[in-house]
Amino acid sequence: MSDLATEERSEREGPEGNPPDEGAPAADRTAKRRRPLWIELPFLAGIALVLAFLIKTFLLQAFLIPSGSMQNTLQVDDRVLVDKLTPWFGSEPDRGEVVVFRDPGDWLVGRPAKEPTTLQKALGFVGLMPAAGEQHLIKRVVGVAGDTVECKGEGPLKVNGKALTEPYVFQGNTACSTDPEGQFKVTVPAGHLWVMGDHRQSSQDSRYHRSDPRGGMVPVTDVVGRAVVVAWPVSHWSTLPVPATFDQPGLTH
Repeated sequence: MSDLATEERSEREGPEGNPPDEGAPAADRTAKRRRPLWIELPFLAGIALVLAFLIKTFLLQAFLIPSGSMQNTLQVDDRVLVDKLTPWFGSEPDRGEVVVFRDPGDWLVGRPAKEPTTLQKALGFVGLMPAAGEQHLIKRVVGVAGDTVECKGEGPLKVNGKALTEPYVFQGNTACSTDPEGQFKVTVPAGHLWVMGDHRQSSQDSRYHRSDPRGGMVPVTDVVGRAVVVAWPVSHWSTLPVPATFDQPGLTH
């Protein structure tokens, strides 16, 4: 037993029974423990940027709301955080979710876009601020593959024959618009979504793109993720849950 204890001490303390480097000058020991600040700061900043980029790419990304098409759920210049992780596990958007998606077919043609500054591009690239100058839209999913979505007169909006009670629709709007594009009955094909804005009389959504090759449908593959929270300004902070109207019995075909 005594031999074993002696061997352990020797490996730990060195041949003279003293801690390693005890005989070394104090300045040498300090140098080994601490890097200069001018080396540590860029190193830490680099790690932070890499983490921010990975979070933006795979977990969460901030987006700026540029218009009033989703009022009063979302206001102009709100910043929302979008969940990008869930789709990686094979989950697809569901009815009632607010989703961000890439322009599926020149929906944004003719709409002026602000040219981002170099700083905005850099910060947007790593996800430290909302992406600037990107062609994305945000709407509410109303119909998924196989659903029949219908609007007659002023509404209500129907999905698979079930009338929706929509408290999120902008106050003073009707659920359906009475213009020709606002009157429709469509069936959503596989791999696509039918989307509409909450500000029904001020949203150029699926209704107004039925002459497109996809008939106003949004491919699921164009969806970036689901908006889960209004993060800024603080006074607008709120979560974005699926409204109870989409849980009513018989809605799912």
